[in-house]
Amino acid sequence: MDSMVAQLLQQAVAARQQGRVVDAERLMAQALQRDPKEPQTLNLLGLTALERQDFQQAYRYFSAAAEVDPREAALWMNVASAARGLSDPSGEREALDHVLALDQRNLMAQIRLAQLQQRLGQKQDAAMSWSKVLSLTAGLSDIPESLTETLIQARQFVGDYQARFSQQVQNAVAKEVEVADLVTQRRFQACMDHQFQGRTIYRNECSGLYYPFLPADEFFDRDHFPWMKALEARTDAIRAEFVRLMEQSGNIVRPYIRQEAGTPRNKWTALNGSLDWGAAFLWEYGERNEAVCAACPETVAALEDLPRADIPGKAPSAFFSLLQPGSHIPAHTGVTNTRTIVHLPLIVPPGCSFRVGGETRAWQEGTAFAFDDTIEHEAWNESEHLRVVLIFDVWNPHLSLAEQQLLKQFYATMDDGKTRDVATGI
Repeated sequence: MDSMVAQLLQQAVAARQQGRVVDAERLMAQALQRDPKEPQTLNLLGLTALERQDFQQAYRYFSAAAEVDPREAALWMNVASAARGLSDPSGEREALDHVLALDQRNLMAQIRLAQLQQRLGQKQDAAMSWSKVLSLTAGLSDIPESLTETLIQARQFVGDYQARFSQQVQNAVAKEVEVADLVTQRRFQACMDHQFQGRTIYRNECSGLYYPFLPADEFFDRDHFPWMKALEARTDAIRAEFVRLMEQSGNIVRPYIRQEAGTPRNKWTALNGSLDWGAAFLWEYGERNEAVCAACPETVAALEDLPRADIPGKAPSAFFSLLQPGSHIPAHTGVTNTRTIVHLPLIVPPGCSFRVGGETRAWQEGTAFAFDDTIEHEAWNESEHLRVVLIFDVWNPHLSLAEQQLLKQFYATMDDGKTRDVATGI
């Protein structure tokens, strides 16, 4: 920039700040005469015109400045402001496109674009632009107060649009969904909830063995377990055996959570050593509890009719799970996705519920279900009465018989290796 032009612009800026508008314009005119293509001069003249709402003049000055320095985003933003004053949406959009072509992360340009699209009734485009705004500001810890209200309105607009569009989709597919099987209905609804309401899709989290490529389904389709109806038919007998067991041997129940001494405080601390969540085991990690099994022959027979895993030291497990009134089992994940956990609800007062991933269900007495416990899950008993469920594990239904055999061999080899290490001192 010419030194004389720089001096004139400095004086013009000072005059504007002091309110001497006429002097400022005279100084800018002199600067422009010396260098008609100096973008700072053109921009300052445009700002002066904008202040007096001479949008046509402002647009000419800003456009001339941006033409000289097309990589300066602030100049294009000023062009957009003048175009907006002129009610020229195409000119405003073109200027904003220039800014975003320089940097898609320009927050103000994205906001101005969303506002423009909203004014023009371009709801889908506006929702997409407002979503970008929300994404750009998601990581900001200190949001200016001037921006807070804009973001509130953005969330409201996006939420309203998604709700309307979701309903349109639901209406369009209603007939097809109505005649679809339950698995299709459930999975399609989860897809729509994820797309429009942001429903979280949970992944497997295994603290032990993870078996790749098995579907990570929260609740398994009942068709995988053709024996469920026969099991459910024995609910009354199994419940009666549990009640007699409690009457005769109440001390058979022990805390489900038993942590080693010295364990740091964690999410299980409140339940550690507590009968708020109690268990009466028939099998525990493959070991049969003779006392409980002897008292519950009908339950044992029902379980032995099922295709459970038989892995010494690991499976099967089966137990009566007792959750006391007002108790909560915190969100957690299991050991391995090679197994499936089955619940047969026996005593369920109102106010009891169970969540796996993004779906929460109320237990229903005598209605079994199977779920993948390596997906985050938790349970509540918000009633004033005891809740009792028979819980046991079976193979993941997506494993072939060959895979089950290989896994049994794997575990046997692992255990054998551990035994040899202990025996040899290695």
